[in-house]
Amino acid sequence: MGLRLCILKRGSEKAVTSSLSILERAEGQRSPAGTSVPRVSLTSHPVHLLCHLLLLLTALQIGVGAHSLCFDFAIKSWSRPGQPWCKAQGFMNKNIFLQYDSDSNMVKPVGLLGKKVNATSTCGELTQKLGEVGQNLRMLLLDIKPQINTSGPSTLQAEMFCQREAERCTGASWQFVISGEESLLFDAMNMTWTVINHEASKIKETQKKDRGLEKYFRKLSMGDCNHWLGKFAEHWEAMPEPTVSPVNASNIPWSSSSQQTLTMILGVLILLVIMEIYIYR
Repeated sequence: MGLRLCILKRGSEKAVTSSLSILERAEGQRSPAGTSVPRVSLTSHPVHLLCHLLLLLTALQIGVGAHSLCFDFAIKSWSRPGQPWCKAQGFMNKNIFLQYDSDSNMVKPVGLLGKKVNATSTCGELTQKLGEVGQNLRMLLLDIKPQINTSGPSTLQAEMFCQREAERCTGASWQFVISGEESLLFDAMNMTWTVINHEASKIKETQKKDRGLEKYFRKLSMGDCNHWLGKFAEHWEAMPEPTVSPVNASNIPWSSSSQQTLTMILGVLILLVIMEIYIYR
C-alpha cells in the first residue's frame, strides 16, 4: 500500500517542486547583463503567505474530489469440481459493492451502490470483462508456475486499482501476490515494475519482455477501470454518506486515518493563512 501511495502522490510532489523552484528563482534572479536583481526574501510576508497558499492548494489537489475503484482477483491454478478457480471483489472508495466467481460467471451486487450498478447496462459489460481478466490471469499463473517455489497449488492474487479526479485518471496500478507472497507492483501510469519480493525478480524480467501484457494491464487500469469509475462515481455522489467495510477497508489506499490526517493539515494551513492576513493587513 505504501508503494502505491508514493505513486499517487508523485504528481502532487512535482507541483510542490515546481512551486519551490519558482520561489528560488525569484530569490536569486540575475538580469541579462549579469547584474544582480534585488533579492526577494523567502521570509517576507507576501512570499510567506504565497508558500502557505501553495501548500494548501497542493493538499486540496491530493485529497478533494478524488474517487478510487479497485478489483481484487483471487486465482487458483486448479480447483475441485464445484469450487471456483477465480473470485473477484469490487471496491468503490474502499467500500465493497460487488462479488464475482468463475462458476456462476455472474456479478452479485453488495449494498446500495451494487444494486444501482446491477441495474445499469454497464453491469453486463463489467461481468464479461471480469471473466476475461480472470481467464488471462489464470494463463499468467500457469506461465509463471515453474518459477514459483511452492509444494501446494499455486495461487495468484491480483489487485487492479485506478483513481479519478477532475474527469481524468490520476492513478493506475496493479499489485500481485504470488502464492501468498507480495511480489510485484506495476505502475500503469509510467509502465514500470517494482519488485517487492526478491524471489519475484525472474518473474519481473519475464513480464517486462512481454510488452503486450504490459499494454494489456495498462489498458485495463487506465481505460476500462477509469471508464467504470466515471460511471459509478455518478451513482456514488447521489448516494447517502456510506460506511466503510470494516473487513477490507484497511487493504485499500486512503484509509480513514489518512483522511483525518489530511483534514487536520488543511485546518492548520487555513488557520495560518487567516492569522497572517489579520497580522499584516
